[in-house]
Amino acid sequence: MTSDALDEKLNAIFSGKVVRKDLLLQVKKGTNVPSFVLEFLLARFCASDDPREIQEGMAAVLETIQKNYVRPDESNRAQMLVQGTGRHTFIDKIHVKYSEKEKRPWARMENFNSSRIAINERFYRGENDRIFEGGLWAESTVAHNDVEDDDYAFYIEALRPIQLSKFDFDAYVAGRTNFTRDEWLDVVIRSFGMEPGWMSPRLKFHYLARLFPLVESNYNYIELGPRGNGKSYSFSEFSPYATLLGAPTSASTLWWNAGRKQVGLIGYWDVVAFDEVGEGVIVRDRETFQIMKQYMANGNFTRANATVTANASLAFIGNIDDSIESIVQSSEHDLFKPLHPVFDLAIIDRFHTFVPGWEIPKNKDESLTRRYGLIIEYLAEAFHHSARKTNRFAYVKSVCKLGKGYDQRDQTAVLKSVCAFLKILHPGSDPTPQELDEYLAYAIEGRRRVKEQLNKRKPDDEFAHIQLSFFRSNGEEQIVFCPESKNAQATQHPVRSGDRLTVPLQTARSVIPAPLLSAASPVALAPFTPAFPAAKERHYRIHFGATGFTYESIFGEYLIGADEIVVEDPYLRAHHQILNFLRFCETAIRVHRPRNIRLMTRFDSDLEKDEAMGKFTTITDSLKQHDVQLQVQTNSKLHDREVRLSSGWVIKVGRGFDIYQKPDDWLTIGASDLALRPCLETTVDIFKLQSP
Repeated sequence: MTSDALDEKLNAIFSGKVVRKDLLLQVKKGTNVPSFVLEFLLARFCASDDPREIQEGMAAVLETIQKNYVRPDESNRAQMLVQGTGRHTFIDKIHVKYSEKEKRPWARMENFNSSRIAINERFYRGENDRIFEGGLWAESTVAHNDVEDDDYAFYIEALRPIQLSKFDFDAYVAGRTNFTRDEWLDVVIRSFGMEPGWMSPRLKFHYLARLFPLVESNYNYIELGPRGNGKSYSFSEFSPYATLLGAPTSASTLWWNAGRKQVGLIGYWDVVAFDEVGEGVIVRDRETFQIMKQYMANGNFTRANATVTANASLAFIGNIDDSIESIVQSSEHDLFKPLHPVFDLAIIDRFHTFVPGWEIPKNKDESLTRRYGLIIEYLAEAFHHSARKTNRFAYVKSVCKLGKGYDQRDQTAVLKSVCAFLKILHPGSDPTPQELDEYLAYAIEGRRRVKEQLNKRKPDDEFAHIQLSFFRSNGEEQIVFCPESKNAQATQHPVRSGDRLTVPLQTARSVIPAPLLSAASPVALAPFTPAFPAAKERHYRIHFGATGFTYESIFGEYLIGADEIVVEDPYLRAHHQILNFLRFCETAIRVHRPRNIRLMTRFDSDLEKDEAMGKFTTITDSLKQHDVQLQVQTNSKLHDREVRLSSGWVIKVGRGFDIYQKPDDWLTIGASDLALRPCLETTVDIFKLQSP
């Protein structure tokens, strides 16, 4: 293979940090060694264009792996080898942890499976900082300790990192200045194994977008597309700072482990990615997604008695099998159709970009590069530094001029996407105005794609402003469209639920009495409103075992005209109590949909609060879909129970909403129909406050 101009420039400027990407594919087959470790070995042994030297270098890499790499199931054999020969060199991940009890550090090697290896400070002082934080891949010579009185069997005799032990971001930035923007874009794409020569500029941006979560903290990414187009690679092989989960995990694993009182995966990775987020996913722990809503919005979540803050981005990747054209033209379905129902409007609205994976072709041998690229680990370190130690948001916000109608989430999503472009393509420098126009257009498209699906799902106009625009560098305002839906009427102007209730005359005749029909116009069906007697002051007792009492019969006539509802109840903690509150909310919506419901309650422990607040979050998100805002507040001194309405009525029920007996069996009459369920003893006092 002859080098091109970009190969020569890359080798000259980043000498020792580049590798021929096709060699990795040859070595990777049959080994379970991380790609970034293999690339370091290739850079050491195959730093040449001479075919004979490359062939010899490949043989050296394979020999090194075969001789020195130990699999986890071979740890006992490896330890016996050291005991028998006195010493041996292994390729393994090594950690150093300080023991407070013994007042000294010990090394641990993962596959060698020993956590009590003596190590001299010269191996971890100075250059090898990462050995303390997450571990370091290295060639470690392990020697056997023959002193019988010592309490350890092995010690480190020599250590040579084969992973970056220290990263110089300034040198990386200085090297980048020698390339044009388009050259650097090609360098990045070649570095993760693809050949940019056959790609359109738009396709290059799609591949680049897969890296956004790696450089921008707390970035929420989703991509749906066909199988086999490399969606998972960026999060499973590209970076040691990303982890790919095969399925939604438990709240204790992802967020907070109450038993160990420590943060879960979210606190240890730059990116937590979820693979195959389609209809086949089994969601065993819905609390995972309740906490996720808060984290995706604010970058923190509440556990125990503290607020936990993390920087990890979230990525969701899945398959889409339906025709894209059919979906965008459908009034019933949207592009998030493959997602599990647990991905409700609240979660979807928190996605910063939706990458159209259907535009990215399946990986083929001819689409892979045979050219040079940066060593994966080196580029991953640059991205890790960008995510944790650089912030371009203030600059981006000052130079990007967005059109009207952006809500806060729209604006944040677009600006964070532009920040990601800058961190990847312009580390340490600013883009030209024309380049910024390109980044803004792509960022807005990704956010618009999210909003179009929300607009199709929501029965009202909450997400109707999809005509997102920006002002180009020449002052011209440009509305950004998604190419797949630009001319799709069902997506641009979705039918609302109210529109669907408008029944043409010939259809209505079978469901509406004839005297109510007008031959001149269609008939709009009004929503059902129950009939109630006139509201008046009442005081009565519900006796033990009585039936016929429902929330509608107790509260219904007083809810009419009440736009604001305040509920004070210090005992909404157990699942059945929260379920009763939900039933009250449903009653309020049926009778007279309020604008706001404010709940005041209290909790006796942080654990009790955490469990209840997760359920209230679900109710809050559900009420939003009916244009009702729920606020939940706590008051540790709260004692009495009452419901206050903006119409002036106050309803005091001695037991609050908890007025029903628990059924002996959930398959008995009254288990579902509360009008038939026996009640507990309580009093009801209803009166109206006099206007001042």
